[in-house]
Amino acid sequence: MTGIDDPARFAHSRDIGPHFGLIPRKYASGEIDHNGSITKTGDGAVREALVQAALTLLTRAQRWSALKAWGMAVAKRRGLHRAIVAVTRKLAIILHRMWVDGTTFTWSRAAAATPA
Repeated sequence: MTGIDDPARFAHSRDIGPHFGLIPRKYASGEIDHNGSITKTGDGAVREALVQAALTLLTRAQRWSALKAWGMAVAKRRGLHRAIVAVTRKLAIILHRMWVDGTTFTWSRAAAATPA
């Protein structure tokens, strides 16, 4: 909450990832086009807390959720380090949406699809 201050300043929750530097660094010049590591712009403390939360969710949490299942699928395809960054970005989006809507986290996909 302290890293964002006012949740209404973001038109879309997906804009949170770039705000905290959770997008790939891009280098393009002529025929060269490289995607690098994350840009690391924004609040480093918030990014560090989100990365720790994503790492804990993927490696330590015993309870399965739709987010953990998605992250494990990414880890299987692309590796654990990329999966941690992907889950970090998605976790930031989910937390922003929860803050704006005032909802709580649902562990199962079926509970998320059911209207309250």
